[in-house]
Amino acid sequence: MLKYRHNLPQLNGGTFLSDGGMETTLIFHHGLELPHFASFVLLATQEGREQIKNYYRDYLNVARRHGTGFVLDTATWRANPDWGEKLGYSPQALKAANEEAVDVVAELREEYEQPGRPIVIGGAIGPRGDGYKAGSMDAWEAEDYHAPQIATFAGTAADMVAAYTLTNIDEAIGIARAAQRLGMPTAIAFTVETDGKIVTGRSIQEAIEGVDAATGGYPAYYIVNCAHPSHFEGAFDHNSGWIKRIAGLKANASMMSHQELDNSETLDAGDPVDLGLRYRALTRQMPQVRVLGGCCGTDHRHIAAICEACLPTQSAA
Repeated sequence: MLKYRHNLPQLNGGTFLSDGGMETTLIFHHGLELPHFASFVLLATQEGREQIKNYYRDYLNVARRHGTGFVLDTATWRANPDWGEKLGYSPQALKAANEEAVDVVAELREEYEQPGRPIVIGGAIGPRGDGYKAGSMDAWEAEDYHAPQIATFAGTAADMVAAYTLTNIDEAIGIARAAQRLGMPTAIAFTVETDGKIVTGRSIQEAIEGVDAATGGYPAYYIVNCAHPSHFEGAFDHNSGWIKRIAGLKANASMMSHQELDNSETLDAGDPVDLGLRYRALTRQMPQVRVLGGCCGTDHRHIAAICEACLPTQSAA
C-alpha cells in the first residue's frame, strides 16, 4: 500500500525522528560482524531480520514516548551494485534484499504507527563508493547506476527514497533525476567535513543549489549528514533561501574527523546531552527542520537526548 508517497507528512509540520548510526551500533554495541559495513546482509536470515527489528524498536519506542512521527529508513545503505558484487550478491539477490528490507520496516510500521503519528518508510540509498571519499561519476552515470535500486523501492511500500552520505554534487543530481523519473520522492543528504563543506570542498549552499538547479528543485528536502554539529553549525546563512531546503539533521556523535573515525578501533559516542543541546540551538534557528536523527556513533540514547532538548514540553504517550 502506498501510504504517504504522494503526500509526505514530514513536510506538513510536526517533528519526526529517525534512527542513528545503524552500522556502528550493530558492530560496536551488538557485537555483529558486518562485511564492508553492510547491514543488509542480516536480512538473509530470520535471526538477522529480528536483530534489525530490535535495533529499530529502540528508536520507535523513543518516538512513542515523545509523541512524534518517524522516518523509518531501510537497512540498505550498502545495497547497491558495486557493494553487492563485493558481497557476492547477484542483481536478482540484491533486488530481493532491498524488497525484504522494506517488508521488515513495513511490519514495524504496522506494529508501531498510531493515529496522528505517521511512520514514513524510506528506502535508504548510499553512495556508489565510500561515504568519506569523493566519487568520480558524472550525473548521467549516477542516474543509470542508482536507478535499479530506486526502481526496486518504487515497486514496494516505500514512501520515498533517502540518499545518505553523498560526497559530490553530480551523484546527488543523478539520484534525484532517477527518483523523479521513477516517481519517488527523495531526500538528499551530504557528508560534511570538519570545515563545514562537503567532501569535494564545495559548500553546502553550492551542493543544494547545484542539485536544485539541475533537477528543477525535485528533492523533497535536504539533510545535513555524517558530521558533528560543531563542524557545520557555522556554515549556515540563516537569512538565505537555500537554508530553508534543509529539513533534516542526522549528525555524528563524535567531534572527530572522518579520517580519525576511519582509523579508530573503538567507538566515540560523544556526549548525548551536548548533542541534544546543539540540535536545540540549530532547530531554533531553523524551524523548518522536521526530521531529527543521527549518524556515526549515535544510538537511541542520543535520539532520546535530542528529544529531551528539542521537545521538552511534549508529554509521554
